[in-house]
Amino acid sequence: MTTTIIPLSPRKRVEELAAERIAVYQRGYLADEPSAVAALARLRRGAGQKPERLPDLWNLVDTSPLHVRREDARELSETELEHAENALHTALTLWALHQQSRREAGMHQRDGRGKPRGVGAAVRRMMKRDEIDEPLRKRLVRAGTAPDLPTLAQRLRDIVLLLRREQFSLDYALLAGQLYAWQWPDGPDHVRREWGRSFHAWQGEEPSGGQEPGGDEPAGGEQAAAGL
Repeated sequence: MTTTIIPLSPRKRVEELAAERIAVYQRGYLADEPSAVAALARLRRGAGQKPERLPDLWNLVDTSPLHVRREDARELSETELEHAENALHTALTLWALHQQSRREAGMHQRDGRGKPRGVGAAVRRMMKRDEIDEPLRKRLVRAGTAPDLPTLAQRLRDIVLLLRREQFSLDYALLAGQLYAWQWPDGPDHVRREWGRSFHAWQGEEPSGGQEPGGDEPAGGEQAAAGL
């Protein structure tokens, strides 16, 4: 019997690499390892900046695994590699900004059942239950209508600073995948739909079982997030 290997999509490879990179830095930072503390300080200076302007961060973001041939993934094109590099740089630097001075817990936490950690859910989490905070909602809408990735990074930076203040975590691997998707035609529409679905799905956290996670999972075309 022949086993069919379903190749990983470029987006999933970006999410996988972001999760691996951040997990290492986050563990080290929470353990107060000097190398991790120094890496975080360097990374957070890149939040909202274009990767080509900060070549000193290339070794920290390190996208070399994307250039390695794998049995479970096809070779990426130059355009895919460029989009992946942009997404990883943006996600890692935003995480570093979010984690700054937060030694009690990791600010990157994976989205899961009962614990949504996507962008939409994170913004909704900052609001009182059963109330919509219009200034916060407008920040999310403003990020969603960014005309390009650098502008999106700057607007996400503002949201991340609010999350850091409230000590609410975010799934930065998921965000890296969304930032990758954003750069393709129709990508912003798909990401906005994911954020909108996540925003509306947040109902508070369940200790176990029960509700679906409400994270930024790709939604179907019929679930548009117009107006969030």
